[in-house]
Amino acid sequence: MAKTIYTCRDCGGSSPKWLGQCPHCRAWNTLDEAVAETAGASTRNTRFQALAKSQPVATLSEIEAAEIARTPTGQEELDRVLGGGIVEGAVVLLGGDPGIGKSTLLLQAVDALAAQMKVLYVTGEESGAQIALRARRLGLAGDRVRVLAEIQLEKIIAAIEAEDAAFCVVDSIQTVYSDQLNSAPGSVAQVRECAAQLTRLAKTRGCTVVLVGHVTKEGALAGPRVLEHIVDTVLYFEGDTHSSFRLVRAIKNRFGAVNEIGVFAMTERGLKGVSNPSAIFLSTHGEPVPGTCVLVTLEGTRPLLVEIQALVDSGGASPRRLSVGLDRDRLAMLLAVLHRHAGVSCMDQDVFVNAVGGVRIAEPAADLAVLLAIQGSLRGRALPRGFIAFGEVGLAGEVRPAPRGQERLKEAAKLGFSVAVVPKANAPKKPIEGLTIHAVERIEQAIEAVRGLG
Repeated sequence: MAKTIYTCRDCGGSSPKWLGQCPHCRAWNTLDEAVAETAGASTRNTRFQALAKSQPVATLSEIEAAEIARTPTGQEELDRVLGGGIVEGAVVLLGGDPGIGKSTLLLQAVDALAAQMKVLYVTGEESGAQIALRARRLGLAGDRVRVLAEIQLEKIIAAIEAEDAAFCVVDSIQTVYSDQLNSAPGSVAQVRECAAQLTRLAKTRGCTVVLVGHVTKEGALAGPRVLEHIVDTVLYFEGDTHSSFRLVRAIKNRFGAVNEIGVFAMTERGLKGVSNPSAIFLSTHGEPVPGTCVLVTLEGTRPLLVEIQALVDSGGASPRRLSVGLDRDRLAMLLAVLHRHAGVSCMDQDVFVNAVGGVRIAEPAADLAVLLAIQGSLRGRALPRGFIAFGEVGLAGEVRPAPRGQERLKEAAKLGFSVAVVPKANAPKKPIEGLTIHAVERIEQAIEAVRGLG
């Protein structure tokens, strides 16, 4: 009878018996039963190799550092997230919810790259006929795209070598298994081993490999965290299935900037890049309405204009504080600052705050816009048309500068905004044409400046 062990799906640690809590990473209910591996001489020769070519010891200053050549994928927004295009020998991990559009995006990229290099699309979840049906629906020619429906790792590697592919998509890594291991596809051991073997292949042959990964119900990539350490780039495909807009966000990128985003719109002909994403996150009001304030936020290197909406309504004995797209604890802190330093009390009021368009804002530069939206809703007075604000608010009531304030202001002026309330440290030395700037140091000064504009 084969010996069984229990492996943690989060950290990969093993235990001889089932436990409610992993003894290694202390996560609950993550141990899965698997067959213990018997490592023979034949498997040791291939499994325990370096992921990249070994090189002699060298002095850092003497190592030649050349610019990395990139190949555009045909999708400008995807190129932006990758840092300018694909890199030879790079391994990219793309994760996202089911049905969000991962396979659609990669099929479009593969079809565009097929004109420049040899490509291979490996599918473990669909048949070749299903891939062909999607390509017809998207209007893709596909006359140079090679497709393989296979889940055995050894056959996939043989096909990549036989086709001499320079770009390969594996959809998805959770369906691939290796004959060297006894565990089932999707297990910790299989995912880790298959990813490592494909990474070795990418580095030795110079073939760019894109791995599609499943996500858990919490939104994190399924499988061991070592998977994210092995690959060069980790991308998350985000978006609401009820909305036509999708975001691709870079979490890790050895060849470009992290926290960069690409914005796509899902159409009948697949995913199309959105050149002006600020239009998604701005509501279309005929006239200015109380409780709204436009924020200039940064997503990677891209300034985005997002409308913050606030609704202050009379509450009961225990008023509610609810935020969508913003941190709820930070909202409670900002309300205390507004009361203590600006004399605006919301003690007996329900406060609801929302970021339009489903975007999630994590940076503290949204503080000032949130407070001005709350104050406008409470007083029933709308901010003037073409108004923007950004800045971090401290517990002492000071308004702190936001990073790269000049780029934020220039983006707002380019889109036709005319009035801005910003931290004093972010005030430009040279005036920006068409933009009137009110620089403030404290939250009470910001409230007075807004009242003066009314």
